[in-house]
Amino acid sequence: MQKKLIGLSVLLVGSLSFMSLRTQPVEEAPAEKTYTQYCASCHGEKVEAFVDRQWKHGNSKAQILASITNGYPELGMPTWKETISAKEIEKLADLIVENLAGVEQYKFANKPTSNVFQSEGMRVELDTIATGFDSPWGFAQLPNLEYLISDRSGKLYLVDQKKNKTLIEGTPQVMSKSQGGLLDVVLHPQYAKNGWVYMSYSKFKIEGGKTLTSTAIVRGKIKNNSWVESQEIFEALPYTQTLYHYGSRLAFDKKGMLFFSVGERGMEKVFPQALDNDNGKIHRMYDDGRIPADNPFAKSAHPSVYSYGQRNPQGLTLNPTTGAIWETEHGPRGGDEINIIQSGKNYGWPTITYGINYDGKPISAISKKEGMEQPISYWIPSIAPSGLTFIDSDKYPAWKGNLMVGSLRFNYLNRCVIKNNKVVKQEKVLVNLGRMRNVKMGVDGYLYVATENPGMVFRVRP
Repeated sequence: MQKKLIGLSVLLVGSLSFMSLRTQPVEEAPAEKTYTQYCASCHGEKVEAFVDRQWKHGNSKAQILASITNGYPELGMPTWKETISAKEIEKLADLIVENLAGVEQYKFANKPTSNVFQSEGMRVELDTIATGFDSPWGFAQLPNLEYLISDRSGKLYLVDQKKNKTLIEGTPQVMSKSQGGLLDVVLHPQYAKNGWVYMSYSKFKIEGGKTLTSTAIVRGKIKNNSWVESQEIFEALPYTQTLYHYGSRLAFDKKGMLFFSVGERGMEKVFPQALDNDNGKIHRMYDDGRIPADNPFAKSAHPSVYSYGQRNPQGLTLNPTTGAIWETEHGPRGGDEINIIQSGKNYGWPTITYGINYDGKPISAISKKEGMEQPISYWIPSIAPSGLTFIDSDKYPAWKGNLMVGSLRFNYLNRCVIKNNKVVKQEKVLVNLGRMRNVKMGVDGYLYVATENPGMVFRVRP
């Protein structure tokens, strides 16, 4: 359930001024209405994210009352006592204090003291599979139960059941900087027959003395601990100078089609709402890079595009029950989303969003618009989702059918109970384990999670 919050940005670092200042008192109104009338034009439609900040002048009720009442004119915050009644100001302060729990709920007090964790209806323990990574971004389990784990630093490892790591030589050179590097890895649905392995990575080139980067997809085979028969099947165009928002998750559907995500490269005003580029999109193609004739833009210059209006999708998975592809993407400050990807649909970024910009300024004044898809669910504050999977194993009776999402920001696993394509309940699992980079089901029926700082991969065992 999303709580309604209210925040006045002058109370925060990076303060902004109110707009629509009135000089005459108005009738008392609910806090939500007061916010919409006086604050939304400057601070955005959704105000929950404003409480997710450092509070420059304090966030107790008394401090908030003083800030709203007297203002800080030298910082651009007007005095509101002549415009809003004392009772209305108190309602605003009450609403802020009441809903600060929306952020406080993620302030976990203690680090884990054992490898055993309790969940609703289930107790699980963690087995360490592999350690010594920078950021274990991708994970795939081979039919012989060994593991392929990609490290964002640019290395691909084979890990056996005795936890021995072997470096796979000859993988593509990557731009391992900022958010870039060697990213996701998946196996072909018929891997046992053809041996194809797919990887996404941050590709780079030098033009005019400038380093340009792109999200690229390559497939190859592993023989004698070497990457061979390499074939690049996609590179996102155009390249950019930015070093973030690569997206870059991979998933096969039940028909053997390859879906993959490409972020908007931090250029939300340029790429995601336009169909003349590959960025800020979900793409779909055959396993060898050919374009399906029924792709929604198959006859365009960017025929692999399947949906658009995405920001930075770092989660992509098949719903084994419905066959649909589900996605998570990072919002800015607030507005992380869960979406079901549909052909040709526009998912709205940045025209509609439930978040605001990192500097506190609104990105959009609206969160809904005709012709743009609403998320299945969203998070405020942002949990920074990366990696997701559906539990389809009988090993987890209390979790079966649930969607599991890793949180990079708050260091836990988010369990989503799904009914009729809606999130009806959520639980925080594996609390404070670490920045959860990836969440994946193995062919052995176990759930695997990967964390950063330190980079480790765990098997979650009931």
